Amino acid sequence: MIRQTPLIALALCLAAGAVPAQDVTVPPTLQFSISNPGARSMGFGGAFVALADDATAAFANPAGLVQITRPEISLDGRFWSYSTPYTERGRIEGDPTGIGVDVVAGLRGGTSSDDLTGVSFLSLVYPRQDWSLALYRHQSADFESFSQTQGLFAGGSTTCCRFTDDRVHTNLEVVSYGVSVAYRLTDALSLGLSLVHFDNNFDLVRQAYLPDEDAVLQIFAPTSYPPERMAWQTSLHIDDTDLGLTAGFLWTLSPRWRLGGFYRGGPSFELRGESRSGPSGSFVGLPGAGTIIGQGTSPGAFPDVYGLGCVFRSDDGRLTFAFDWNRIEYSTILDRLDPNEFDTNDLVLNDGDEIRLGGEYAFLRSTPVVAARLGLWFDPDHRPRSTEASELIERALLPPGEDKIHWSLGIGLAFENSQIDLGADFSDLVNTVSLSAIYSF
Repeated sequence: MIRQTPLIALALCLAAGAVPAQDVTVPPTLQFSISNPGARSMGFGGAFVALADDATAAFANPAGLVQITRPEISLDGRFWSYSTPYTERGRIEGDPTGIGVDVVAGLRGGTSSDDLTGVSFLSLVYPRQDWSLALYRHQSADFESFSQTQGLFAGGSTTCCRFTDDRVHTNLEVVSYGVSVAYRLTDALSLGLSLVHFDNNFDLVRQAYLPDEDAVLQIFAPTSYPPERMAWQTSLHIDDTDLGLTAGFLWTLSPRWRLGGFYRGGPSFELRGESRSGPSGSFVGLPGAGTIIGQGTSPGAFPDVYGLGCVFRSDDGRLTFAFDWNRIEYSTILDRLDPNEFDTNDLVLNDGDEIRLGGEYAFLRSTPVVAARLGLWFDPDHRPRSTEASELIERALLPPGEDKIHWSLGIGLAFENSQIDLGADFSDLVNTVSLSAIYSF
């Protein structure tokens, strides 16, 4: 039924992957927030560049800080529920043999689910007559994922090989601390600038496992990932800091219309990669367990972001509509890597355009003032994908992603010296709930 000895075919598949760390480590799908902080902004679908009328303007568009007339403190707490897709099992090529776990035609995906909570944003704003100063802390990323494959096969009807089963742990955390200054040039135009300190932390560990035993039929059996069957382990690590700038403008065209824009530089970092042989590495020709078989160090960076927004507000102030366009340079993540250390020639990560729309209706005669909000936004695909047809495992683990539509809602209560806002954002990949409080004094 299978003319080529399965263990030999398996060895060929495994040996093809026993290369230095930069070739073994497939880039992960990361979810980090380009959205503006604050529950009020979330209710608008994140369209806040031309509004920028509370303390979160220190991040969204520092030019908007001149709209704040009294010192205020802002706090935003968030709950994130992530659903991160990955390739779990199936046929990279050929038809399934029908033996054991080799019964899936094509590829089948899995989902890594994780729930996190934390303080997303904290700020203090001190306004003067024509200028304002703000200090803030922002959790730009707080993301974890875990994935594991369970049978990726290739070969035709007369041969069959199984690639190693991988376990991948990913953890990303980016925290920024900023000092923002805004100045009113004229009654209609203000400018803002922020100096930002980034604290970047990232860890990825990928472990490749052989079948539980060396028996022929074990090639088609489920993998239980015993430690002694690990063939090799690769890792990527970032623990670095950087300084960046954010600049913005706010232009009041008329009492009804306002235009805003911003540029936000992403942080740079040093990325370290390493690959070590495992207890079963000798099966695929690797040296003794724990031996380093590949190392690399490279500069890298997260995306720069820039965009424009406009706002329309009715004469009575009850109705507000906001629109944002954001350009995110996702390609920076791959382009900044040193090609001599990390081979990304066959990988593509495209830049993306986010479109955000939102509206608010305020019940001005109520005490406190109540505001209801709705929004939606377009989230472009930003998963790295393989362009090399001959690289079977890369093609399987890095398929094209999909564009996503988020929708959001929110409610706010405004008192004389304080405001409380609740917002929620929903999509297929991540759901977020935000609770914000502002106190003026």
